[in-house]
Amino acid sequence: MKKDNLIISKKKFNSRLIVGTGKYKSMTECARAIDISGADIVTVAVRRVNISDKKKPLLMDYIDPKKITYLPNTAGCFNSDEALRTLRLAREIGGWKLVKLEVLGDKKNLFPEMIETLKSTEILTKEGFKVMVYCNDDPLMAKRLENVGAAAIMPLAAPIGSGLGILNKVNIQIIRDQTKLPLIIDAGLGQASDATIAMELGCDGVLVNTAIAKAKKPFEMAKAFKNAVIAGRQSFLSGRIEKKLMGSPSSPKKGII
Repeated sequence: MKKDNLIISKKKFNSRLIVGTGKYKSMTECARAIDISGADIVTVAVRRVNISDKKKPLLMDYIDPKKITYLPNTAGCFNSDEALRTLRLAREIGGWKLVKLEVLGDKKNLFPEMIETLKSTEILTKEGFKVMVYCNDDPLMAKRLENVGAAAIMPLAAPIGSGLGILNKVNIQIIRDQTKLPLIIDAGLGQASDATIAMELGCDGVLVNTAIAKAKKPFEMAKAFKNAVIAGRQSFLSGRIEKKLMGSPSSPKKGII
């Protein structure tokens, strides 16, 4: 059977689970959880995680960038100028071109500011970046992001860190049906079954941070998410049965004693 890789900007990844590197008790715990999760990609908040000051503990000392793909993101940016400056800095530091764009609208709800996000995506794409874009679950805006050159669409399931799970399955399904780009659920997942649902909707992957890092047993939750993503993908590829209002017998109607 053909290997079912996640493909982003022509690069293949074995795992469809992307894991964040924030909110853990220590870098050691972070590295262990990521190893257990089997993730090939980790997000790195350029403004918050130390990746350049050699006088302090470096993320690279715990997570080998030669084995795990670093995905620099713009967490904590609230306008286009901040986001552009952050990702340009990431390119200078590590040569990263595959990046995650996140421009927030306010500090309370942490919803994406889509006007600034759209503008930033277009600029970064023209500069040669491969932009994976955190966005709201609006199908029209998702299509605009695709039209200006986004490398992947990453709609929220629910507010960042809320753990509410996927609140708008209909919009996610519409986005899935209209785009050929990788569709990755980002933000708001709370438990492993949320990841399975995302994959069963046809999403190409999920990004998880808080649900693992803040779980009572992070290592067990990392393993649970790993298995949930695999199960959800297998379920989607298998083709679910048609939904019906009425019941139908499981056993044959003929030959009844």
